[in-house]
Amino acid sequence: SDISPIVVLASNRGMCTIRGTEDMRAPHGIPRDLLDRMLIVRTSPYTKSEIQIILDIRAKTEGLNLAPDALDYAAEVGVNSSLRYAIQLLTPANVMAQISGRDQIQKDDMVEAGELFYDAKKSVSILKNSGDNFL
Repeated sequence: SDISPIVVLASNRGMCTIRGTEDMRAPHGIPRDLLDRMLIVRTSPYTKSEIQIILDIRAKTEGLNLAPDALDYAAEVGVNSSLRYAIQLLTPANVMAQISGRDQIQKDDMVEAGELFYDAKKSVSILKNSGDNFL
């Protein structure tokens, strides 16, 4: 029906207790009668080549010129950290290249931008290691 709702859920909870019950366990904590009516779509992380394609499209969209080694490095960052972080490094890397008088972003620009801005995993590890110095 045109008025049927479409609901998108994301979960990685596995088998757990259904809320509102004490002993009923089900996948993702969702009651089985509801789970039977759902379409489950498995997702998987992007591969390095897929990340390279996405970064290349994003760079072209933003009018950035990436050297092949910079694109390869950015894709590696995307695999090891996140695609979002790799995309966010493009703009500061472009600024680094412009300061150096270049139109093309080199790998060194990406590395330097990565040293200036931490990804979420690195931020969490720094906070855990020096958490006593903060509130």
